[in-house]
Amino acid sequence: MKILLVGGKGTIGGAVAEALHAEHEVIVASRSSAVKVDLSDAASIAAMFETVGKVDAVVSTAGSGAFGALEALSDEDFAFGLGNKFMGQANLVRLGQDYVNDGGSILLTSGIMADHPMPASVLITTLNCAVQGFASAAALGLPRGVKLNVVSPPLVLETAVKMGWGDQGMPAAAVAQMYVDGLALEGVGEIVRPG
Repeated sequence: MKILLVGGKGTIGGAVAEALHAEHEVIVASRSSAVKVDLSDAASIAAMFETVGKVDAVVSTAGSGAFGALEALSDEDFAFGLGNKFMGQANLVRLGQDYVNDGGSILLTSGIMADHPMPASVLITTLNCAVQGFASAAALGLPRGVKLNVVSPPLVLETAVKMGWGDQGMPAAAVAQMYVDGLALEGVGEIVRPG
């Protein structure tokens, strides 16, 4: 398959690229790769698809939002998170569906905090739930048998270590397997969770 991997330079994205590369043609798009994209900018997303052309799958491991308790979050935090993690991924579907070959797949990323919120995850939980809700409905109307599903990764071990949170979490290589499994789904609007 020819797969466009958006966010392929991050911890999860790099592991996904490695997991897919052996059997597929993987085109990485990010702010720092040869194929550039800014998820917060719809024109940038449209230009990326114009550059890459037709693909068999689009995988997003990108999207950012601020951690913090409700009282610590600003309007700017909400606007950035909604514009990046949510609208960025929604626009991958809206602007990218015509670039996905018949029967192809689009795979978005939410996160474990959709199901396991905590006081500092107000915005992240909101964004993850929004991505999952969007996908569950949008998947029902995509043309030509294009499938839309979501991966909800847990805390990644490498990220936990980097942030000083200890050695908890799932190794990035195991998280990457969730994306490989997500591309093999026959259904639509499904959420791939750990375990």
